[in-house]
Amino acid sequence: MQNSEALALTAALLAAAGDLTQRINDGVVARGFEARPAYGFAFARLAPDGATVTDLATHLGVTKQAASQLVDELVRKGFVERRPHPGDARARLVVLTERGWACTRAAEEAAAEAVQGWVDVLGEREVRALCDRLVRIAPYGRIRPAW
Repeated sequence: MQNSEALALTAALLAAAGDLTQRINDGVVARGFEARPAYGFAFARLAPDGATVTDLATHLGVTKQAASQLVDELVRKGFVERRPHPGDARARLVVLTERGWACTRAAEEAAAEAVQGWVDVLGEREVRALCDRLVRIAPYGRIRPAW
């Protein structure tokens, strides 16, 4: 693959990811949640069992201070709550509230709608093949927000 082809592929993947992120966020907002994409990236780490601020910071690739500020914002909006950590008396566990779970379900619905658009263009077989190939090259990739 030539450098220019690799750059074109990179640009296409980034554009698709950006578009998908925006469509999911727009769908979440349309379903009545005041949210931004960073919330979804945090929710991905907090579900199903919660996480510490340190765990969340590592997942998001940000400082503990930035993760703590995000958690404060999510607490104010009612998406998460802090609880005592069951295994560490010094730590607090951040868990999704029912509102946080509802927002997560709204994101899943919006994602399904966005992917359906791909199916409409490419067909279900090609979208499944695309998914299989992407999982092969990035099976355990962390999903980080781009602020």
